[in-house]
Amino acid sequence: MERARAHPSRRRLLQGAVLAAVPSTLLPQALARAQARAVDYPPVEWRPAVTSNYTASDRPDSYPVDYVVIHVTEETYDDTLAIFTNPQKQVSAHYLVRSADGHIAQCVREADVAWHAGNWDYNTRSIGIEHEGWVDRPAYFTDALYEQSAKLTAAICGEYGIPKDRAHIIGHYEVPGSDHTDPGPNWDWTRFIRLVDVA
Repeated sequence: MERARAHPSRRRLLQGAVLAAVPSTLLPQALARAQARAVDYPPVEWRPAVTSNYTASDRPDSYPVDYVVIHVTEETYDDTLAIFTNPQKQVSAHYLVRSADGHIAQCVREADVAWHAGNWDYNTRSIGIEHEGWVDRPAYFTDALYEQSAKLTAAICGEYGIPKDRAHIIGHYEVPGSDHTDPGPNWDWTRFIRLVDVA
């Protein structure tokens, strides 16, 4: 069940004040700039999950962020976005990485708790990154996907002081109580952690 924030964030108040002062002829450009600032990792596109598929929060004040959880969608990029916007699915992730070009969509703000790990404690303490593909189809794990995901993961680790190691960057299958196998045996952890390390 979603918990409402007690007060809007300072960033959102300032964005609202800025937009209120913009002449109506410039509003479309101002809205586009405000949307670009709304993401936590500026190179990404904002594609929000429906609010009933995550829990509003104020992390890291409400919960520490200690992990990055790596997922594989078992769906296409577009179908995954559709799932995150379907209130009946009750699932989301903070980010989604497209296979073909490494394009990243942010679906849940990092301050909020995405429902990705199947374990409430890990949901509250992690950032979930979904990757387009299937665990048994290694062709989906492209150079672009690895490289862009590693840059994102490194930025998250830097933001929250998360060590760039396998104890803190984990697969969905490593979440206690998980019945998932992703990212699967074809995910190259050695390569990925090396890319995160140098990003």
